[in-house]
Amino acid sequence: MRNLPPSISKTPLFSRYLPNLQKMSVLIKQARIICQGSAFNGQIKDIFVENGIIQSMNDSITTSSTYEVNEKGICVSIGWMDVFAQFGDPGFEYRETIESGAAAAAAGGFTDVLVMPNTSPVVHNKSLVGYILQKGAALPVTIHPAGAITKNNEGKELAEMYDMRQAGAAAFTDGSKSIQSPGLLLKALQYVKAFEGTIIQVPDDKTIGTNGLMNEGITSTQLGLPGKPAIAEELMVARDIELLRYTGSKLHITGISTQKTVELIAAAKKEGLNISCSTTPYHLYFCEEDLVSYDTNLKVNPPLRTRADMMALRKAYSEGLIDCMASHHQPEHSDAKDCEFEYAAPGMIGLQTAFATAITAGISVENFVAMQTTAARSIFGLPVPELKEGAAACITIFNAEAPAGFSKEKNQSQSANSPFFNQPLKGRIAGIINGRNEIIYAQ
Repeated sequence: MRNLPPSISKTPLFSRYLPNLQKMSVLIKQARIICQGSAFNGQIKDIFVENGIIQSMNDSITTSSTYEVNEKGICVSIGWMDVFAQFGDPGFEYRETIESGAAAAAAGGFTDVLVMPNTSPVVHNKSLVGYILQKGAALPVTIHPAGAITKNNEGKELAEMYDMRQAGAAAFTDGSKSIQSPGLLLKALQYVKAFEGTIIQVPDDKTIGTNGLMNEGITSTQLGLPGKPAIAEELMVARDIELLRYTGSKLHITGISTQKTVELIAAAKKEGLNISCSTTPYHLYFCEEDLVSYDTNLKVNPPLRTRADMMALRKAYSEGLIDCMASHHQPEHSDAKDCEFEYAAPGMIGLQTAFATAITAGISVENFVAMQTTAARSIFGLPVPELKEGAAACITIFNAEAPAGFSKEKNQSQSANSPFFNQPLKGRIAGIINGRNEIIYAQ
């Protein structure tokens, strides 16, 4: 990257965001366009963005600009969306603020993030939805709040979902706390059908393998850790599909981790049910065998499964049976991770490494881009940006072959619970441009 003013290039990553774009312009040189909906898909073009608008896309552009991106192997697509991330604001700002979460998302190439309601207080009414939207309004990443299905995430009584939808909630979920009561989930599915809302579920039956710390199997026995069987996930998926069939509503199941789950959802799709699913980057990269290190950052829920499950997920993603990827970005303070495996909180940060993890695991760039742009937005009925002259700029700039270079020094999250520091990942993010809120940086 060239032509970075000294006052910008020497500042921390996220502060390179400049809100006054009337005087800002970006010229991206010789970028490969990866965007199925664009007439330029697969072509090499220069792209000139000024005042947040794509002014020109041509074989060669020589105009002067505030910033110039000129790097061999650079690619451009419409901005990526993540569909499941936990920030800590309000209440758990020591884990992640909206600002630091947005910084991690931007560094990971995401222009849009759907954030979970697992905060304190829980995002279960319209005023808290408004709070999230207001805090995110000036950031370079568009924050889409998800409203809670139940009051206080307690799984007992439905929250004010219609009011939250009117206030701007993009979907409804209890986040990491899946709905255990089938009767309550049935009511939620019926309720959101009236305004074409989407329910998100993490498939986890808490009554099975309640004390499980990892996948139940030979490896858990060898490591002496209590296991959580795959049936705890698969039974809940089967149950939720039955409830979906009964209500005719819309359901997204996230964090799927087994081959059987993929088969259940594929059959439901073939039947014509309005169901979609996502897996995490780390379920494509790791399996239960990696827990021999007892790395608490690999303690996640649903847990890492068998190598066969991991390979089945990769195949399903590549074939489009899995609709998109969800980072399941879950920041945790070091006190919750620097302890015995048994007592560690589940989860890892993942926004900044999602692309590199997927690409290193063998997912094609074209598949990743298609699913994190068009597919991810379509699940929730969100408008899909366009990559053409005259359109508002919503762009991710990346190099799929360059080293990711993720380190603690480059980590933008408030927390550091990641197993990927200094790992040989490929897939570097060069920056994002998001309408009038813009960030450009070099790693």
